[in-house]
Formats: sequence, C-alpha cells, structure tokens
Amino acid sequence: MYGEEPPGAGPASQRDVRRRNLSLVLRTVRERGPLSRAAIAAATGLTRPTAASLADELRADGLLVEQGTVSSGRAGRPGRALALNDRGPAGCGLEVGVGHLGACVSDLRGEVRVRVRRPAANRGRSAPEVLAELTAVAEEALGRAAALGLRPVAAVLAVPGLVGPRPGTVVRAPNLGWQEVNLDRLWRLPLPLTVENEANLGALAELPLTPARHFVHVSAEAGIGAALVVDGQLLRGALGFAGELGHVPVRPGGRACPCGARGCLEQYAGEAAVLRAAGHRNTDGDAVAELARRAAAGEERVRAAVLGAGTALGIALAGAVNLLDPQAVVLGGAYAELADWLLPAMRRELAGRVTVRPWSPEALTASTLGRRGPLTGAAALTVGRILEDPGLVRGGG
Repeated sequence: MYGEEPPGAGPASQRDVRRRNLSLVLRTVRERGPLSRAAIAAATGLTRPTAASLADELRADGLLVEQGTVSSGRAGRPGRALALNDRGPAGCGLEVGVGHLGACVSDLRGEVRVRVRRPAANRGRSAPEVLAELTAVAEEALGRAAALGLRPVAAVLAVPGLVGPRPGTVVRAPNLGWQEVNLDRLWRLPLPLTVENEANLGALAELPLTPARHFVHVSAEAGIGAALVVDGQLLRGALGFAGELGHVPVRPGGRACPCGARGCLEQYAGEAAVLRAAGHRNTDGDAVAELARRAAAGEERVRAAVLGAGTALGIALAGAVNLLDPQAVVLGGAYAELADWLLPAMRRELAGRVTVRPWSPEALTASTLGRRGPLTGAAALTVGRILEDPGLVRGGG
C-alpha cells in the first residue's frame, strides 16, 4: 500500500487503521453513493460515530460534498447525502510519446475532464528539452482544470521505455534515445511525479472496460510494448521490466535490432518497418493515421504491409498466450486504428499457434481507448492512489 507505515511502529499503526478506514469510506461512496452517514456505516461495517467522523474528515479535505437529504428508510430525521466532489482534488496524467506530448486531468470518479495533446518530434531530443515543453503542456492542462475547480494533487508520467526501480528513472527508452535518465531531477512543477511505462498505464486504463481479469495489453506505434495483467494486477517482473514484447524474436537470425539482438518483433511490426514495407516516405504528420487512411482506400501495398505486421504480432503473442494463459489480448495504442487489417492476421496466427487450450478469435480485441489509453491510465493511477490514501490531498498520509 502506498505510504504504508513500518510494522510495529506503535502509534503509526493507529494512523494506518484510520487511513484504511478513510479509504474504505471514500471508495464506498464512489461505488455506491450518494450515501448518508448512516448508510455509509451500514455498507462498511463501521460504527455510526466512526463512519460520521471519517466522512466529515473527507468532506473537510474536499473529497466529499453534501448533496441534500436522503431517507435512511428508518424512523428519525433524514440524513444528508454525501457524494464524491467533482470540483476538488483530482489526478493528473502526463505523457511523452515519440511524436507527441500530452496531459490530462481526471476527477475522483475517474472522468477525464481536461485533455491536451500537442505534436512534438521527441525522437533524439534531450530529456531536459522534452521536459521543458511537457511542463508547458501540463501548465495548460492545470490552468483549464483550475477553471473547473479541479486541483490535481499528484501526477503520473507515461513514457515509452523501461522504468527502473529507482524513482523517476528511465533506464532505457530506445525510440526516444534516452538511457539512464532521472526525470525527477528535471521536473519543476509543484506536483509529486511518478514515472511509469506507457504500456502498463494503457492496461490500467483498460481494466474497467474489460471483464477479463487476466489479459495481455499491447501498446504499439513507434515501439511495441505489452503489459501483463494477472488477477487484475500488473505483473511487473523482478526488476519491473516485464512486457518487452517488441524484443521477442519472431525471426531468429533476422534483421538487426538497435537492442543488439536480431529478428525482434519491432523490426517487422514497428511503425518504421510497416512504413518501409508500405512505401510511405513522408515522415511528417501522423503516420499511423495515414496508413489507416490508405488501407481503407484499398491500397494493396499498405494492406500487405499491415498484414505482415499482424502476422509478426500474432507469432509473438502466441508465445505469450501459451506461457501466461490469459483470458484475453487487447490491442491498444495507435495500432488500434489499424485493427481492421491487423486483427485477422493476428487471429490466424494465434489460432494456429496457441496449443495449451482452444483459443477463441473473440479473445483478441482492439481497445476503444486507443492512443488515449496511457494518458487516461496515468490520471487513473493518480486517482487510485488518492482513493487508497486520502491523506495525499494534504501532502502526506
């Protein structure tokens, strides 16, 4: 749990119990509200005085608001209904992509209220340059949020690379050209910042949208990453590097990859490979959107290029499915816009290569969030931390 006190710390355990109970009340109102204080007590199993005290504390911190009276169904005065405050503490998501920067703000219900996206050629730019421009994007989003009465208390930044165990450190982001970059040291806004892999955040955004509790989420554009969700939780691996699908070999001895290996998936299904196969030479603008337009117009070379990418993706994913036995695979990121041409080839490979159990074609779907997934997941992670530890709105537990 975020901010958990060390065991055996005496009085700290009492703070921890209160923090857990504050979280319980806040999450109960989020899931079932509006609720009276008496209804909160009944739903949580807390005593009525305790539930009322906790609810009043959450109201004082701007997390809950009163919305008029509600009957308890019992004799006596009706209670005041409490609901989540949609104009108070909020979560902020940020994103650095190869070709864009983004920021969004979500309220406590998880609804994205502000979204800003700006094209930016980030490949090869230094981290200080990128973070300076991202700060301007974030400030625009925060200004719009303030006009709505929203006050983000922390931010999560999505990056297309490996995020190490040291806080704020990007170990390697090859499509940006970054290695061992500490973004914490470059961050200048007065919001606590957490850095997270963009595929992981895309998967977190997908969680409320899919009935599956075990799934693989693929995030693809310039690079190809994946997130593994097991029983509703991210499977991060020993160092946090799980999900590097783009460097699974699909043709051993094939094309050399910048990672040092040969035949990696990204060399056959990454954006650069698909553009090369499609004969697309214009690097300006949104390349994936242009590929989707040309494929929809019936250009055979483009469709063949995307088919080849789908075949390579299906080969790599078949290994993941055989190893992990997920309920579903979700194609996200910009490649969700190419789903009409990618999914048939991916399904064909999965059907022929998944041998541990029968594989249904319907188990592979395209995300409805697409490119919005990582940024949405970043803001959702921040909101989730507030729900888990409401004391964050005061700058601590």
